[in-house]
Amino acid sequence: MDLTALPLRAAAARPHVLLVTTPGGTATRLAAERQLRLQDLPQARTPAEADVLLVAGPECRGLRPAIDRLWQSLPAPRARARAATPGVLPDALARCRAELAAPPGRRHAGHRHEDRAGGGPDAGSEAGSAVGFGNGRDERDGHDEDNGRDHGGHGSDSDHGSHGGHGSHGDHGSHGDHGSHSDHGSHGDSEPPWGLPMAGQGADRDGLTLDRLHVPLGPFLADWPDGLTARLTLQGDVVQRLRFAWPPLGDRPTAAGPPFWGEPWARAAAGERVDAGEGARRRAAAHADSLGRLLAVAGWTRAATTARRLRDDLLDGASSARLRPGVRRFARRVGRSRTLHWLTRGTGVLTAEAARDAGVTGPAAWADGDVPARYRTWLAALVRDVDRLADRTPLDPAEEGPRGGAADGRWPSAALVRVLPELLEGAELAAARLVVASLDPDPDELVAVPREVGAGD
Repeated sequence: MDLTALPLRAAAARPHVLLVTTPGGTATRLAAERQLRLQDLPQARTPAEADVLLVAGPECRGLRPAIDRLWQSLPAPRARARAATPGVLPDALARCRAELAAPPGRRHAGHRHEDRAGGGPDAGSEAGSAVGFGNGRDERDGHDEDNGRDHGGHGSDSDHGSHGGHGSHGDHGSHGDHGSHSDHGSHGDSEPPWGLPMAGQGADRDGLTLDRLHVPLGPFLADWPDGLTARLTLQGDVVQRLRFAWPPLGDRPTAAGPPFWGEPWARAAAGERVDAGEGARRRAAAHADSLGRLLAVAGWTRAATTARRLRDDLLDGASSARLRPGVRRFARRVGRSRTLHWLTRGTGVLTAEAARDAGVTGPAAWADGDVPARYRTWLAALVRDVDRLADRTPLDPAEEGPRGGAADGRWPSAALVRVLPELLEGAELAAARLVVASLDPDPDELVAVPREVGAGD
């Protein structure tokens, strides 16, 4: 009697999918999130709760080690796939579910698909997908410990007052690359035991000598700019120092075109006639996507889901008349939430003057304030743009996109990354995730301006 067949079929029927995105893969990520929602497949937030690792977007060799560590942390039975383009997603998910339902003998044969030496799932062609099946060796590298399989929503403002939504401070990527040993405090020339960084000592902001711990966030973390790694020096739960790292320049994916969210403006700048309503639709969808990420980090799951459904409706071409009631209801509910305001007030203050000096444009500069000022700016812009969807006048290339206007030919997310260290130093670790989500730099734009990202190192 096969006692494993029934549990395997149950796991294959509704697997938990851990979705990670490589830079340049925004369109594939959006299609994957929609596909998972339509198939009622829950998204895992940590490797521990995942049955499937789905990598969306083009191959990026510099991120392979982090993806491999994620794969090794998934418990058995597990399946892995990469979808470089939206068109291959249905087939990739179907093959993963078939692998999960396979008997043990077939699973063992599937080991040849694992990407252990640079081949396998992440080395396939950009238009293809590949599946691997693992043996469940559980090598947890300090991954995000979040809310388990509990994806329940929050029915009212009082429901999202806990800090559980942004308490996931672990790294979905690598602990192995922390720069030089001098960055780790007084380690001498010896390797850290078991490859783990040890706490050193140093003076804190008040002059007290406390332990300093070096913690990476990223490159793959739930509701985090994919591919970006923040290396934090912590004393207690306070960020003392921060720098950002990015895959080596030669290992970044080659973008086939402009960033997904900025594509209408790029086409208009190239001389193509683009309707202003098309730009408004893309900008509104981008703001809804950013709001979904911020609300998820804050722990308000139901509102995050609403934001993402509005985003999908916008990208599907829904009319202003259809969208307007839901968008305004959503904006009122989130904008007037006392609990969300209390949770985020006073964090990550970026004045208009400081934004101008740092080259920051768009909503982050208009807000002239803290995290609540920025998400309320997004909400107001979302309502305005939904009213403009039928505008057939030509789109002005100088009009600002979702994250601002291009400066000297550079996409605006580079300036958002440059300003983050100043905003995060001295902040509590729990607040750091909220501040990053409230600026929401676009990984696709960061790929398009690699030298600007390195300026924060």
